[in-house]
Amino acid sequence: MVGIILASHGEFAEGILQSATMIVGEQENIKAVTLKPSEGPDDIRNKMESAIASFNTDEILILVDLWGGTPFNQANTLFEEHKDTWAIVAGLSLPMLIESLTARFSSENAHEIASTILEVAKDSVKVRPESLQPAEAEAVAKTEPSQPLPKGTVVGDGKIDIGLARVDSRLLHGQVATAWSKDVNPTRIIVVSDDVAKDELRKSLITQAAPPGVKANVIPIDKMIEIWSDPRFGKTKALLLFENPTDVLRVVEGGVELPEVNIGSMAHSEGKVMINNVLSVNKTDVDAFKKLKDQGVKFDVRKVPSDQSKNLWDLLKKTEYVN
Repeated sequence: MVGIILASHGEFAEGILQSATMIVGEQENIKAVTLKPSEGPDDIRNKMESAIASFNTDEILILVDLWGGTPFNQANTLFEEHKDTWAIVAGLSLPMLIESLTARFSSENAHEIASTILEVAKDSVKVRPESLQPAEAEAVAKTEPSQPLPKGTVVGDGKIDIGLARVDSRLLHGQVATAWSKDVNPTRIIVVSDDVAKDELRKSLITQAAPPGVKANVIPIDKMIEIWSDPRFGKTKALLLFENPTDVLRVVEGGVELPEVNIGSMAHSEGKVMINNVLSVNKTDVDAFKKLKDQGVKFDVRKVPSDQSKNLWDLLKKTEYVN
């Protein structure tokens, strides 16, 4: 696995590594090195050398905060003797780092990863109001067809491909937009919720939070059941998001086939029992899980793809609702 060094003035590198870990989980072969106000060039160079020596690979990607700054200059002096296997990219950002971490699973070449993350870093720079966005970027974003296909049109095999169905009370957020989207590679993220579908502000925020190249929609439960039988969605690979297991149950009872459901996050509120640090349930939730189990649905309890899957029923034994 390609080793990654994050280098910055001050504590920026350590902070951005912590942020990325929250989204994609704990990572190997990555170190943050910082240049403190009381330190000089030799200090950060020594930190870089020590970090690189701890890696089990010759392929090294160095992400620095500023081109021409001391962290870059010291990385560059080390780079000269390793041009074939090392790469340096300046302008360190969270989207760049997340892309680097996920790209390591498909590439063991630092040069390839460096090339990939440049486009991602540029595409992640967006602005509101949208009128301030450069015209070229706006044109690229408009990829949806102007007219819907006629009813009855069969696209592909005529059946929507559900790559992931996830229960997450936060719906579309960092872990979904980055880690899970990279893992599933959907063409569309669909939030399935009657409540959110009625809330124009939440709908707007969700559609704007979609990762580059992926369309996000918010639809009511009955619409999801309708889409399942609509052959026009035959070439759609979807990532479904639900706020709670009750909504999942309604979809399954409506005929949508969900062999497995990922349980990611269920927020705590009054009357709910914490079963781990991100999951809280009440009797209604547990009853829905039981009915889904009776329907043959399996459960995968993970926040991010790199987590080890937990057994839902072992966790639910912490409540009075499961023996």
